[in-house]
Amino acid sequence: MNGRYLRRELAGRKKQTIIVAAGLALAIALVMVVGALANGVRDAQAAALASVYGVGTDLTLSGAAAEPGEGGGQRFEFGAEDGATGEDGATQVSQSRLAVEMGRSTLEASAVDTAVDTDGVAAASGALALSNMTFDGELPSPPEDAGAEGQVIEGAPQGGRSGGFGGGSFDLAQTSVLGVDDVATSVGPLSSVSLTDGRTLAASDAGASVAVVDASYATTNEIAVGDALDLGGEEFEVIGVVASDSDAADAAADVFIPLDVAQELSGAGDVVSTVYVQAEAADDIATVQAALAEALPEATVSSESDLAATVSGSLSSASALIAGLGAWLSVVVLAVAVLLAILFTVSGVSRRTREFGTLKALGWTNGRVVRQVAGESLVQGLIGAAAGVVLGLAITLAIDVIQPTVSAVPAAEAAPPGGGGGFGGVGPGTAQNGAAEIALSAPLSIGTVLAAVALAIAGGLLAGAIGGWRAARLSPAEALRAVA
Repeated sequence: MNGRYLRRELAGRKKQTIIVAAGLALAIALVMVVGALANGVRDAQAAALASVYGVGTDLTLSGAAAEPGEGGGQRFEFGAEDGATGEDGATQVSQSRLAVEMGRSTLEASAVDTAVDTDGVAAASGALALSNMTFDGELPSPPEDAGAEGQVIEGAPQGGRSGGFGGGSFDLAQTSVLGVDDVATSVGPLSSVSLTDGRTLAASDAGASVAVVDASYATTNEIAVGDALDLGGEEFEVIGVVASDSDAADAAADVFIPLDVAQELSGAGDVVSTVYVQAEAADDIATVQAALAEALPEATVSSESDLAATVSGSLSSASALIAGLGAWLSVVVLAVAVLLAILFTVSGVSRRTREFGTLKALGWTNGRVVRQVAGESLVQGLIGAAAGVVLGLAITLAIDVIQPTVSAVPAAEAAPPGGGGGFGGVGPGTAQNGAAEIALSAPLSIGTVLAAVALAIAGGLLAGAIGGWRAARLSPAEALRAVA
């Protein structure tokens, strides 16, 4: 193949070179963008799972879901001696109650020891999900025939101001509280957060009225290290503030307190609502899951892959779109680009009948003719690959700059039994209430870029091989006679 002759032929056929290279460039750019978006959706799904699953946690154990209405919710009972009564007969009262979250069931705390003793388990920790409801407001004087039993108010499921009760008004504020044990920093809710101020809970805090709060909750309620919190009628000292390691997720609760304190103050006893388990190796997860299900038949054992199946919303739609339509579109566009290159090359060979006939009459072998045509197509493929890589990089960079968001909504019906979201955060081992907005990026891998370039080169070589074979079949005499 003569380099000078190759440059001259390409320069003389600029239109064909531009069209073939542009087609390949578009196909290559599309392959890169689809691959980058697939990586972005994978990362987004990992971020979504980080909002419902503790970092370092492989399995969770929870009890069966409680029946609707079971437990009756929070109840506030006020006697004649509670609060301060004003001149109008109304009584100013303030009371807080700490109880197991509505819809939650519990497991015996011994389930944690069972998990630790199971082969293949590296660590396990228990947590008790509680809800602290605070009643603060004004109650009217009870009717004369109310007797001495006082008044009973059942808490609303969500914080807010409520009125009524004969003219009284009151606020009901609800806070999610998580009792965690001393190994929760290695596996469980506190393993997915980073300390921003103060210190986290330690084994020495057992039995102490100390608390760690979520950063977003602390900001909203203007809470700092050293402040006091009223939980269940007891004052807790704030010793630390934590933030989730994922930008897209809150911490698993608003407030974290020692597990034994949570059990005693809520009156729940020696129970946990969730057990977090870390396997010794990724290959052991399925085996450990089966062993735990057998050892604890009353518990539901869920893995991260189980939770992944519950992620829906536009994140799931984006994943399906890229996996299905995006992949097929890439294949179709690439096939069209290669076919276009083949047609232009074969058409060019047909128009160059006299040229190739003359070259073969001057002594060019069939192999040299094939190499000449293949070389021209290869250069066109390389130009298309370079242009496609630049275009693909520009599009993925634009996606990274714009950062479009997708929503991850874990399906409630597929959430692990015993779950239930926290207020202002995520319940342990459960899906976040509402949609989590996650920024979508388009990270490119070297493998994707190399694969795109290889496809462009392969397309050029294929077009050149077919066109060269067509040119090699020409007989010098017949070619010269055809244009005489």
